[in-house]
Amino acid sequence: MSTRYTLFAGLCLLAMTGCKFGSSSSSDANPPPDTPPNILFIVIDDAGVDQFDSFGYGGAVPAQTASIDAIAQAGVRFRNTWSMPTCSPTRSTFFDGRYPFRSGVRNAIVSNDLANSQVSPYTLTTPKLLREQAGYVSALIGKMHLTGSDLAPHNHPLGDNAMRELGWDYFAGYLDGAPYPIDTTAGGVAPEGTYQCGFVPNTTADTANGADYGVCYLPSGHADGSHLLMTDPNNYPTPGRTCLELGGILDPRSTTYSAARHAELDFSVQNGHYTGAWKINHADGSNQQLTADQPAARGYRTTLETNLAIDWIEQTREQQPDTPWMLSLGYSTLHAPLQPPPASLLPHPDATLSLVGCGTPVADSLTELGILPVEPTDLADFAQQRAVAQHMLEAVDHEIGRLLVTTGIALQQDDGSLAYNPDSNTVVVITSDNGTYMPTVKLPFDPLRAKGSLYQTGVWVPLIVAGPMVNQSNRDVPHMINSTDLYSLFHEIAGIDASSLPSGLQLDAQPVMPYLTEPEQPGIRTSNFTEQGTNISAATPAPCVIPAANTCVQIFPQQGVCEDQSGVWYGPGSDIDPNGFSSCCAVNEYLESQNQPATVLFPQHQSALRNEDFKLVRISRLDCATDSLVDTEEFYEINESTNPAQLKLDRADQDLLAGNSLTAEQQANYQSLRDQLTTLLTSNTPCPGDGNGDGRVDQTDLDEWAYWADPNQGGGASSWYDFNHDGLTDEADKAIIEANLGNDCRI
Repeated sequence: MSTRYTLFAGLCLLAMTGCKFGSSSSSDANPPPDTPPNILFIVIDDAGVDQFDSFGYGGAVPAQTASIDAIAQAGVRFRNTWSMPTCSPTRSTFFDGRYPFRSGVRNAIVSNDLANSQVSPYTLTTPKLLREQAGYVSALIGKMHLTGSDLAPHNHPLGDNAMRELGWDYFAGYLDGAPYPIDTTAGGVAPEGTYQCGFVPNTTADTANGADYGVCYLPSGHADGSHLLMTDPNNYPTPGRTCLELGGILDPRSTTYSAARHAELDFSVQNGHYTGAWKINHADGSNQQLTADQPAARGYRTTLETNLAIDWIEQTREQQPDTPWMLSLGYSTLHAPLQPPPASLLPHPDATLSLVGCGTPVADSLTELGILPVEPTDLADFAQQRAVAQHMLEAVDHEIGRLLVTTGIALQQDDGSLAYNPDSNTVVVITSDNGTYMPTVKLPFDPLRAKGSLYQTGVWVPLIVAGPMVNQSNRDVPHMINSTDLYSLFHEIAGIDASSLPSGLQLDAQPVMPYLTEPEQPGIRTSNFTEQGTNISAATPAPCVIPAANTCVQIFPQQGVCEDQSGVWYGPGSDIDPNGFSSCCAVNEYLESQNQPATVLFPQHQSALRNEDFKLVRISRLDCATDSLVDTEEFYEINESTNPAQLKLDRADQDLLAGNSLTAEQQANYQSLRDQLTTLLTSNTPCPGDGNGDGRVDQTDLDEWAYWADPNQGGGASSWYDFNHDGLTDEADKAIIEANLGNDCRI
């Protein structure tokens, strides 16, 4: 255990009255009757409610999701659940129960975002709370994207210890937010752009560049040795794809192994969902890192994530049989890049066929950050991406089933179907972090208002809960649930009463357990909220124009990142002006001088609030003429009907404020939501000088500032004590503490 980890534990006790970092254990093989249930929390990436047949949607041909359906039939389907529009803010709410404007995690975290926009180690996260008050041991596997990555270590103060410092006893996953782009060279065997799916297809799929045989070169240290000959089409009908699934690189149309050729191939290049930059925090306090050229880091991510989950559950049961556990499993799929999964994970008889390609990819970072993406270049690409995404969902369903059966949380019936096993004493919670990625949205949902937007297709997600406390299974709950509410659900499952939580917590989470135990439970929430803002950076990035979306953003820190997203760089080194432009307003001034249309500025903040029938959207965007933020509003009538003809979505042509005058009922709802949204957004009490979030400015803050400011400890760069947001923790920040010393912001 790191020194800093121990110190944070003490600070939690001081500031939040309870964040113990220990866990109990016993040798009794059978847990006592009063042992709280285990929790298996599964997050599927970028899978909105539109994808799931069990929620009444899924399009004309829904994905076959027998494992997820089995859990839904054994539990409760929450059909009215809202997330935030992008991953980091939603995933933060799962574990701290607060809206983004309170936590500071306002958008997907990128490398130039300061610590102030990353989850704070002083937060009473779910794993800390469950450990302290109920003796749980916890693990996090896969993706959760709660902090920054290695790309900007000066903005990422917790480094590789991040998940340990946030409370998890074990972590094996990624600090970055998504799989890397597909390697279209397929490991260096062809020019860039040749293989859109990252592997060499067979000649049935690609007569020009495909191959029906070759040598599969494996990374050093692979269990199968240095290579496999894949020259028999009966055994290897799709050698390139099979080789990729094994972690290898196919040298197409080759029949002889060559050490020199092996050395030429580049195993260090990331390749979509078949490689990862793995970080592992072991329970003993040690860390491990796996790079793309190591066998353990290669293979289909969904399978590797599932393997690690199975291993951890089985090891925990063996070593700590009396200790309740919580496993948070963040699958990387369905996040772009869209890439075919292994055929063995699919239920279709034609799954062994290689695809022609993966379509023309839309830069997913644009939707991740809330910038409306362009459509694929043609309908064939669109259909291709939809097919790949459907296969990815079916593959993750297969692996969820394998996880459940292997660990005994579900039982496999004689007909092959799964049945949840209540005797496992495990609650299964399945959800997603935001709506579906635009090209793969299922009709009748709106692909132009999908992931990255505050509209229904962007924030309406599935939520399934099955467990021994469920009364009357296989039912729907129509009432509003927010992603923050999972914080309440987790401590309710553990038997932790809300009255025992620290009084200083300003939670937005509402109870969920009553819906599980009482089938007739009335709705608890009277409104639901979602938002997307701008994370805090030390310096505002230079402007980048996305022509396809006619949008100017100041998000990307380097020219290469802008251009990777199909953008035109207007910063230093720009082809238009080597000195660069200072802002998007300056870009528009230049465009107008050239008689070109101005771009739309990316909003500084967006929020939405709904009641049972109506939804208000508020967008704050900079007005270049006045250099001030201007709010605009949209107002919609919405519902959750499974009948496409009756489903009311917040489409662009349905804005009630853009048409005739409102009816009396509409006007009353509009004014009520406006007042509530304004009150909510102003409810966060600022507390200058309070870095640990306890609502007080005291000696503890001075002590913590000293740690982060010390070059030999915190490093003196970005931290939660960087109050002036300059990317440094220095004397200027100390002065802010001293100027506010003694303030109690809770009063």
